[in-house]
Amino acid sequence: MPESKDNCIFVIFGGTGDLTKRKLIPALYNLFIEDRLSKNLMIVSIGRRDYTNEYYIELMERAVRQFSEDTFSAEKWEVFKERICYNQFDFSSDFDGYRLLDRFLRSLDEKHDTKGNRIFYLAVPPDAFETIIENLKKFRMIENTASWERVMVEKPFGSNLETAQNLNENISKNLPEDKIFRIDHYLGKEMIQNIMAIRFGNSIFEPLWNHHYIDNIQIISMETIGVENRGAYYESTGILKDMLQNHILQMLALISMEPPINMEPESIRDEKVKAIRSLRLFNHQSARENIVLGQYGKGKEMKAYREEENVSSDSKVPTFIALKACIDNFRWGGVPFYIKVGKSLNDKCTKIVVQFKKLPGINNYREFDHTKPNILVIRIQPSEGIFFQINAKKPGNEFLINNVELDYCQKSKYSSNSTKAYERLILEAIRNNSSLFTRWDELQYSWKYIESIEESTSDFELSYPNYSAGSQGPDQASLLISRDGNKWWT
Repeated sequence: MPESKDNCIFVIFGGTGDLTKRKLIPALYNLFIEDRLSKNLMIVSIGRRDYTNEYYIELMERAVRQFSEDTFSAEKWEVFKERICYNQFDFSSDFDGYRLLDRFLRSLDEKHDTKGNRIFYLAVPPDAFETIIENLKKFRMIENTASWERVMVEKPFGSNLETAQNLNENISKNLPEDKIFRIDHYLGKEMIQNIMAIRFGNSIFEPLWNHHYIDNIQIISMETIGVENRGAYYESTGILKDMLQNHILQMLALISMEPPINMEPESIRDEKVKAIRSLRLFNHQSARENIVLGQYGKGKEMKAYREEENVSSDSKVPTFIALKACIDNFRWGGVPFYIKVGKSLNDKCTKIVVQFKKLPGINNYREFDHTKPNILVIRIQPSEGIFFQINAKKPGNEFLINNVELDYCQKSKYSSNSTKAYERLILEAIRNNSSLFTRWDELQYSWKYIESIEESTSDFELSYPNYSAGSQGPDQASLLISRDGNKWWT
């Protein structure tokens, strides 16, 4: 991962929140000890709680010890903590606090030569985005001509297409698109980055990357845990908005997009938008044939979704979805994209499976009757890597065909851990590489797709729960794919 030596101040709104403790400060600490940040970079955390600077730093030290246990060094922390400042004010109502913040940031510029450059990270609920950005502009913190400023915003970006459009319009009044960095942390994962390298860096794949040679593509993301302490959040999002609208559609876009004209951020994002825009929207009939929704019930030593904290006892929120998607363009006409996403299942994995068609000529060879198709599996997590399944003769006197896996395990090849998603995203935002962030038109078309699912499944007669915690999910999910003569590669 490239380094960034740009001097700047990293300002975190929501500095006392869970995201800051679990992800942001540990990520910044790891980048610091790897010498990937400017020596002059400063961190200013903003929160409502009445903490002293010393107490806040103690809290962050505990967080780094917990979430960066493998890399924590007391000696290095003593150096890193000098970069952290805590600034207490209510950013939703204390407007004078912004004036004082601007004055404080300017004082840091003079002391640490940060040159007026800013990253503003909004680790806050979406309803606070507009207020914060309006006040950053009002107090001239995002329109300096002699420096750069960027605003990083967390998901969810809206709760549907209308709210997302309203939010985007309100933000865009104060901030141009090229300064908005909308985060989907999946885009920072190592193997997501590797998709383009695998596709465009290998002559054995890209020429075959079309409906002539690929039978189907599967995107699978399974978790063994339930919603745990996120019941209230999940009641408002469900599996569609928690996973499908962002992480899964981003993976689908990268695996299906056309080759960009170059590797510049806007070229990559242009092609991703075209792919998402080409997704065939659902209607009531196609939804009944191609969508399966589910909600987990009680399993062995596992709670049912309706038993989780802050979840309604008769909730109709889905925690599982399987669907057959179609991309209506020349490259992918007739190729089904199967998606399976769920919580409280029997395995933890996220992967993309590309199943190639069988050669028609092998039907002439009786010995090839039972050969399996070639598949390419890109393992996103937890075991990052790829494997390619081919057919070869089994040793011996008889002509028997066996499948052979050519397996690449990233951890076996590289002893060090891969860069964590938030570390990469923070660094790329400082470097002004927007390719790992979601552009507004990507969000717009992904919301249109999700709304077509919501509207077309509104008349489903669902009897929840319909799968046990710790199982493979609803039985209908297997039927969905088996009707086409396929199976889930799980």
